Amino acid sequence: MELRHLEYFVTVAEERHFTRAAERLLVSQSGLSASVRALERELGAKLFVRTTRSVELTGPGRALLAEATRTLASVRAAKEAVAAAQGLLRGTLSVGTEQCIAGVHVPQLLARFRAEHPQVEIRLRQAGSARLAEDVGAGRLDLAFVALCGPPPQGVRLTPIAEEPLVLLCHPGHALAGGEAARWAELKGEALVDFQPDWGVRQLTDRAFAAAGVERQVALEVNDVHSLIELVEQGLGVAVVPRHFARKPQAAGVCAVPLTEGPQPIWKVSLARPHGDAASPAARKLCSLLDLPADDDDAEGDGRRA
Repeated sequence: MELRHLEYFVTVAEERHFTRAAERLLVSQSGLSASVRALERELGAKLFVRTTRSVELTGPGRALLAEATRTLASVRAAKEAVAAAQGLLRGTLSVGTEQCIAGVHVPQLLARFRAEHPQVEIRLRQAGSARLAEDVGAGRLDLAFVALCGPPPQGVRLTPIAEEPLVLLCHPGHALAGGEAARWAELKGEALVDFQPDWGVRQLTDRAFAAAGVERQVALEVNDVHSLIELVEQGLGVAVVPRHFARKPQAAGVCAVPLTEGPQPIWKVSLARPHGDAASPAARKLCSLLDLPADDDDAEGDGRRA
């Protein structure tokens, strides 16, 4: 089985389109299709269901994708390890982050890393914490800054970075804006603005409302922090968010109110990375800039099976 065939297969799976995959790989579409067919013949299984608009993975294709991604990540790590042993740091550093993570300024961190290691290509992906942690476990990301509400996936460990309470964001004219605190029970029936379900803070607020015994309806679901703040500022709903969201300049037009008489959920930010020597040399260098251990299993939680 050729590594080139695996690389082509993974790219088609990610793009879900042969033409886009060929453009990304800088190869002809006919050559790409031939490589995928050769892989299918070798494995004796159909990997994609092709339509006129897109391609979808079959059951065998989904099974192969996880292993192919890990294999390619291991090959890349091996090459980078040899380069590192020769005193060279190069290759690719793939980093993930949820928006507005506390405890680390990701752009500054990446700028510092690039200044020290200009031969390393930096790739950044922004998504919800659940998806990012899965990508670290699958080898699609070297590490990620996440705010998980539960244990990490298998093979992923978490190193704590920061934590803070949740607060209520509301319009200055809202009935709860003038008080020193708001009770969870007072949020019953409120139109709520929240993030999509794979965000760590969404999972935390779901659990908090359930623990408070308050039924809620997310009327406005967004995928970025600034949209959430703008919707609250326009009086279209209230939101329960980590405290530092309220300190952003964009939040100057809304009120932040502490929550009392109920659960006191804590939003925890962590660095998600593979166990031990599974981390790439570039990832370990980035960890060293954070003054975090790069190899010791010191995490507050991990995804290893007992």
